[in-house]
Amino acid sequence: MVFGRRKRTITRLLICEDEPLIAFDNEHTLTEEGFEVVATVDRVSDALAVLNANADVHLILADVALADGSGIDLARHAHARGVAVIFCTGDCPADGKAFARGCLAKPYSPADLIGAIAAVDNHMQGRARPRRLPRGFSLFDQEAVA
Repeated sequence: MVFGRRKRTITRLLICEDEPLIAFDNEHTLTEEGFEVVATVDRVSDALAVLNANADVHLILADVALADGSGIDLARHAHARGVAVIFCTGDCPADGKAFARGCLAKPYSPADLIGAIAAVDNHMQGRARPRRLPRGFSLFDQEAVA
């Protein structure tokens, strides 16, 4: 594939964000980029309900500080189900590295969000770590943490 895009394995996303403007912007950016947003929720309990309903979710974008709990708890549950997580938060949690694929620091641009998802997708497919990650993004090596 010389000029085309690489095939994505991450296509269906769940957004768990309690700031309405950020949630709306993320949803708009992702749908414009060709992703399917399975749901956009603002509570851990709602995100868990989506996962427990056996929704085919490939990646969760999770804020850490939510009204009814921690995005780390959501990531722990998702990790047990084999669903990847990127924390999108102002303060990346060190204690969440074992359960997430990376962390994108707020504020971030739409290009940084798309780049972070692409970096996680490539990493999950076993491709080499990119030379340059999006601004504010940390890619976690779960094998080294586990």
